[in-house]
Amino acid sequence: MRIATWNVNSIGSRLPRVLDWLGSAQPDVLCLQELKGTTEAFPYDAVKELGYEAGAYGLGRWNGVAILSRVGLEDVTRGLVGEPQFDEAAEARAVGATCGGIRLWSVYVPNGREIENPHYAYKLEWLEALRTTVDAEIAADRPFAVLGDFNIAPTDSDVWNIEAFEDSTHVTKPERQALAVLREAGLADVFPRPLKYDHPFTYWDYRAGRFPNNQGMRIDLVYGNNTFASAVKDSYVDREARKGKGASDHAPVIVDLDLA
Repeated sequence: MRIATWNVNSIGSRLPRVLDWLGSAQPDVLCLQELKGTTEAFPYDAVKELGYEAGAYGLGRWNGVAILSRVGLEDVTRGLVGEPQFDEAAEARAVGATCGGIRLWSVYVPNGREIENPHYAYKLEWLEALRTTVDAEIAADRPFAVLGDFNIAPTDSDVWNIEAFEDSTHVTKPERQALAVLREAGLADVFPRPLKYDHPFTYWDYRAGRFPNNQGMRIDLVYGNNTFASAVKDSYVDREARKGKGASDHAPVIVDLDLA
């Protein structure tokens, strides 16, 4: 089974590229983030023509998540257990579904903005709710994974220059500790194997030639339980999808599983 995750930075703007990629990469399941649209406005018919069911969750803001599956889509769950709000408003940042016997969550972790910004405290609270949801899900005896844009670089080597991130979010100790808590709960970081570069990144800012110079970050992650992680046969970042006009600033992460 092939499972992928991709922050598309607006499904409305990126739909033709997403459809082309589905046709070429042929994932069985694709987790999407940053839809920037509502649940109702998701292009269900367009992905259905390619054989995919979709469970989307969007509130018309800059967030929004979805799971596309051609191996079944059951028990769709929108939102985390005890999920906090920001500025007294809900945000669409997590959707779960069971696809071909695998329980998956597509997540778009809050950015955090700056360390002194209230959004950073919200990010940490949101990650606590993610841990609560993971605890409930991991108790079931089945393959399980959380995939998406975590907006956290797990280690210093997951950013192109750690000195450039001094006093910035994405690399702080509390954020990384939240990832460590997920690992302590029984999830493993499915690290993509390098293709072109020694260290694979998944996000590159549009500005200052970041992508051609490979000045990026690894913030799009796949965290799976032992049943999921032990079935991984290959994993990689599809840098080709980041190239060209109109691309997202993120690239898809692909994981191939053998659950036989």
